[in-house]
Amino acid sequence: MEIRLMNVKRQHEAHAAEYEEAALRVLRSGCYIGGEEVSAFESEFAAYAGAEFAVSCGNGTDALILALRALGIGAGDEVITVPWTFCSTAESIATVGARPVFVDVSPESFCIDPSLIERAVTPRTRAVLPVHFYGQSCDMRAILGICRKHGLKLVTDCAQSAGTSFEGERRGILGDISCFSFFPTKNLGCAGDGGMVLTDDEALAGACRSLKVHGSGASGLGFLRREYEKRGERFPENMPDGTSKYYNYLIGYNSRLDAVQAAILRKKLNYIDEFVDARRANAAYYNDALRGTGYTLPKESAGSRHSYYIYALKHRNAGKIMEKLTDAGIQCGVYYPVPLHLQGAFAYLGYRQGDFPVTEELARTTFAIPVYPELTGVEKEYIVKILREADGE
Repeated sequence: MEIRLMNVKRQHEAHAAEYEEAALRVLRSGCYIGGEEVSAFESEFAAYAGAEFAVSCGNGTDALILALRALGIGAGDEVITVPWTFCSTAESIATVGARPVFVDVSPESFCIDPSLIERAVTPRTRAVLPVHFYGQSCDMRAILGICRKHGLKLVTDCAQSAGTSFEGERRGILGDISCFSFFPTKNLGCAGDGGMVLTDDEALAGACRSLKVHGSGASGLGFLRREYEKRGERFPENMPDGTSKYYNYLIGYNSRLDAVQAAILRKKLNYIDEFVDARRANAAYYNDALRGTGYTLPKESAGSRHSYYIYALKHRNAGKIMEKLTDAGIQCGVYYPVPLHLQGAFAYLGYRQGDFPVTEELARTTFAIPVYPELTGVEKEYIVKILREADGE
């Protein structure tokens, strides 16, 4: 038996006719960039998540960069985040010229530990960027309280958390500005790359809309005016005033969600709750079947409705168990084998082995097993069988 860790082909097959019809409709329309499909998906996803404004973009990394740029974060600023996440979280901070400041995660939730945030705040801190890791919500009430106390912006990395909620609301996982990825393996994934920024702030949304298309248009002009005002500088009198894509006011990016991807995502959005329910059911099956073994099972934090993008087990013999799973034809993986504070790209920050003990332990002892909605009962039974055998060796 061969069981993939992620299976986007099986996900496509479940509603193939709908997805393919949507893609074909766009191909026949001749409207491939922007247009009705993109604007409709933005509106529908904003309504689903509970945000006022949605700005689509090329991918989840771009969403983070757009969000930070829209907030005016750059050189000399610090943003607090975690080392237990994918590279793009801290990479985006560095890309806009700011400095990532890491704090450790909770050993229970694997998300940022709110009790560690305040001690990392300095006069240069501009924002906190928590990650809803594996589909688990951070403790947003605690984090928001800290941000308000210190006058910080809250930028949330929701790349793994479409369908997650906090205290009964999907908007509960959103901050001042929130960033989603639609990478194909995600709970809500397209057939390529895609991303989204959500916010209730119209000015921030406008800035993101301009930045994603080379800093052009009326939104770019408005953002530039505000930047001059913040600096106490006089706005240039000879500034051209135009709203087309040929009037560029900011150094921006080319980061657009393709219409084909938007059309597919609109169809998938109809099933996102069904997908998440199936993931949660699979996670519950594992929890019941593995209770009382040597595995530490994932725990759903208070207030969080976990969407289980990843189902990760913890075990002192994680490496050997992964070998057993692989030999049995079951794909598994570590998310992530090298914490960010130990990555070469962030060596300039000066962190060392031992600085974040919880993160480092999780990198050594956790591993993910298949949890996608389309797993069969036979496959789940087989996975549990191998896990229990490996635990006893």
